[in-house]
Amino acid sequence: VWKPRWCGVAPSTVASVTLVLTAAVYEQILVHALDGYPLEACGLLVGEDRAGDVISDVSDGRIVRFVPSANVAASAMLYTIDPKVHLRADREADDDGLAVLGVMHSHTHTDPFPSPTDVRQAPDPSWHYVIVSLRDPAPALRSYRIAAGIVTEEPVYVEPRDH
Repeated sequence: VWKPRWCGVAPSTVASVTLVLTAAVYEQILVHALDGYPLEACGLLVGEDRAGDVISDVSDGRIVRFVPSANVAASAMLYTIDPKVHLRADREADDDGLAVLGVMHSHTHTDPFPSPTDVRQAPDPSWHYVIVSLRDPAPALRSYRIAAGIVTEEPVYVEPRDH
């Protein structure tokens, strides 16, 4: 039986959640991270943008689609999303009334915390930056906001399968 789960910081109530992942997206992210090993894996997070909206007090974003990308940097130390994948993801999201809300990448041998390179290269302060650490046998997923060089961890909630 699939159970909802908290990743990273577990808030005391659902109302304080900032990022929501569907169960399918959560699984796709973990599989992509593991498949990319020993290189960093990466991809885009597409969802319903609720920032500043009265739709829900649960989140700033609900990720409903994961768009995997080849790491064109082909590195175990950094990642680069394929520009063609990014352009296609933007267009398809827009066509579906969604938006690219963030990026995911893996850390092969370190904690799931943004590196100085990750912080320098963070393109959008409104994005969610999901990092999956493969350092330990069980992957660890965390999410952050990065704005003006400041890193803030945000709670992540994985919806139950029947949602």
